[in-house]
Amino acid sequence: MSEWKKEVVKIHHQGRMIYGVSYLPEQKKCPMVIFSHGFNGSHGDFAMNSEYLASRGIGAFCFDFCGGSVNSKSDFETKEMTLFTEKEDLCAVIDTIREWENVDQDYIFLFGGSQGGLVSALAAEEYIDKIRGLLLLYPALSIPDNWNERFPTMDSIPDTVELWGVTLGRAFFETIHGYHTFDHIGKFNKNVLIFHGDQDNIISLSYGERAAQHYPNARIEVFPGEGHGFSEEANQKVAQMTYEFVKVNMN
Repeated sequence: MSEWKKEVVKIHHQGRMIYGVSYLPEQKKCPMVIFSHGFNGSHGDFAMNSEYLASRGIGAFCFDFCGGSVNSKSDFETKEMTLFTEKEDLCAVIDTIREWENVDQDYIFLFGGSQGGLVSALAAEEYIDKIRGLLLLYPALSIPDNWNERFPTMDSIPDTVELWGVTLGRAFFETIHGYHTFDHIGKFNKNVLIFHGDQDNIISLSYGERAAQHYPNARIEVFPGEGHGFSEEANQKVAQMTYEFVKVNMN
């Protein structure tokens, strides 16, 4: 097991601050996995995964999307957040981590859960040469489809929407109006690993399966009996498979 250190990191970009936590092994030039949380999640959602990796010599970084949660330690209100402000946040995190001396720039991986999976997939398209691999945990690729079905015209979009205790602003829906996820992902040609439960009633497994076919080098691991949010046992398996994915893609 490797010695590792946990530290709070604050990243400033476009007039806002991102709160994050790094998990860095002692050795120089480690590979790095950047974790992106889902809707109303936080940097703490992937603490177990990060500790698992760091204790085995792989760095990890978790952060709060600006406006991404009612409990976010980053800037913004939730009604200011859109998929694209979150993509800007993730890109700022990637740019920052690429500057760190103890991170091997050739081995930076993105891991996104749910909405963070969609955001990670979008960011990977712009960072094909800088990202070594992509891991998607029940990625919410259906978000634009779902909301465009609910609000088919610009005029039908309200100023705010309450979803699961979170207030979303009009901008969230305007920016994805007429947006089709699969038109904007799929050029990323490195390895992609998708984790999805076959009992997911939030994001249909069909989206994960379609994504696995859509990327040139992707595979999907289907977890029987798991829904949107995995059991402890399944999360342990995801952490282990993430470690193995990083090691294989460093060869």
